[in-house]
Amino acid sequence: MKQLQGRDLLSLATLTPAEIEYLLQLAWDLKNAQLTVQCNKVLGLLFYKASTRTRVSFSVAMYQLGGQVIDLNPSVTQVGRGEPIQDTARVLDRYLDILAVRTFAQKDLETFAHYAKIPIINALSDLAHPCQALADFLTIKEEFGYLKGVTLTYLGDGNNVAHSLIIGGALTGMKIRIATPPGYEPLPSVLKLAQELAIEGAEIIVTTDAKEAIKGAQVLYTDVWASMGQEDLANDRIPIFQPYQINAASLQLADPEAIVLHCLPAHRGEELTEEVMEGKQSRLWDQAENRLHAQKALLVSLLGLA
Repeated sequence: MKQLQGRDLLSLATLTPAEIEYLLQLAWDLKNAQLTVQCNKVLGLLFYKASTRTRVSFSVAMYQLGGQVIDLNPSVTQVGRGEPIQDTARVLDRYLDILAVRTFAQKDLETFAHYAKIPIINALSDLAHPCQALADFLTIKEEFGYLKGVTLTYLGDGNNVAHSLIIGGALTGMKIRIATPPGYEPLPSVLKLAQELAIEGAEIIVTTDAKEAIKGAQVLYTDVWASMGQEDLANDRIPIFQPYQINAASLQLADPEAIVLHCLPAHRGEELTEEVMEGKQSRLWDQAENRLHAQKALLVSLLGLA
């Protein structure tokens, strides 16, 4: 799908349902050696936040494609000393073929995209985590064979991961239930956008009733209760979020064949129990592996390699 070549991926909202389907099929083909791609491109990683899965999966993906990776750690580059984003973006545009940025404000990604001609990928911002959601949808599709009509219940903080699941669910026809404590709901602007983008059959529900949201769900999904940059709030949030923990009782309410997902890293014993994390319904490690294949599909498509 050459229309993805040269484009940015700042949010799943910039993709059509057909483009998401294409990316997931491309990821599956690459994962299962149905397609071989070679390139001599250079990927830059500019991460203002800590990362394990995103950093490693992008790096391994590019190396396996035959390309090179440059880690542009802000602590050892001029951007970390206050060089304006627009200046950094225009310089990196002359050196790199593609750039993945993990940052705080979504507007910083938009600035990179405005001043650089190369594709810019949102490797996580406070607003969205599209790369994670693509891997999540790949995992769900591998499990059930389809996405449309699948019921996914997300429990916890209405954060960037929740936002991308909402947008992606709307574009793939899933039934997304978001259960959060009062005051921790997803942004109204994200919910409004999802309603505008939703294809036939898609359903987005936001509730504070965790048990009702879990009933019959085919996918139970959670994330840490305090995202990066909110660590000082973690202890205060535990009693507020405790009713939204995924545990054995949660699985009893869900579909008997339900799977459990978590974007990781996890706080075992908080947002999900050790028993569930290591249980037979956990797909956390398949989900983590699929970051590699989803990232590879993104690189291949945005660079126009297939």
